[in-house]
Amino acid sequence: MRGLLGRKELPRGEGMLLRPAASVHTAFMRFPIDVMFLDAELHVVHVAHSVPAWRAVRGKGAKMVVELAAGECSRRDVQHGDELALAPLAKGAALPGRHLRAVEEA
Repeated sequence: MRGLLGRKELPRGEGMLLRPAASVHTAFMRFPIDVMFLDAELHVVHVAHSVPAWRAVRGKGAKMVVELAAGECSRRDVQHGDELALAPLAKGAALPGRHLRAVEEA
């Protein structure tokens, strides 16, 4: 339920996957974020860029959301229709807290 609340930043290349979710809010957040809305097949249905504090955004048809540092979606050229690929974790690997490290492009 906390998500990114209380954090001072979200480092570039890291993000948080929320599911199920079709909307997010940035109440009490200290920094803007990019938000990718995904359907059940992990296709991008909407991108909200640099969402500031005290806003709510939603993605019609979204089943899950990825929150990223502001500017990440532009840096990675994320667009409607793109498909997100989740990399499996190595056996025994633990995620730091509740956020995921993005896989860098080769």
